[in-house]
Amino acid sequence: MAGIGKELQSTFQSEQQKAMLNVLFTANWFRTIQTSFFKPFGISMQQYNILRILRGSKDPMKMQGVKGRMIDRAPNATRLTDKLITKGLVIRERGNTDKREILVRISPKGMDLLARIDTADHGSALFPVKLNDADAATLNRILDGWRG
Repeated sequence: MAGIGKELQSTFQSEQQKAMLNVLFTANWFRTIQTSFFKPFGISMQQYNILRILRGSKDPMKMQGVKGRMIDRAPNATRLTDKLITKGLVIRERGNTDKREILVRISPKGMDLLARIDTADHGSALFPVKLNDADAATLNRILDGWRG
């Protein structure tokens, strides 16, 4: 991949501006690759994230808890979950103590789908950049600091 200046055919006012635009451009690049990867499985990246969250939870979760753990905290998480319920990948149930409480959990069919995704040839689809551990740690530190 060419440098960000060449990709965008642009010059930048500062290295900070260049870095910010590079992060946004690269995030979109990753999203495009991952969208193509998940298409044959019939789910979106956001739906995959919801399934992974539910798989990691031992107990059914409230939607607010799911939203709080999402990478992309989309306001449409309930709608995305409803689509997963329609596909039989997630189960909606009422709370034990408060019948008004709505909980969700991953279904066996959802677990099977995640197992297929986990064993799929990820190749360059989910992790298209080969960073060594030191570079990945540096990038994580910089990005965490930027948000901090």
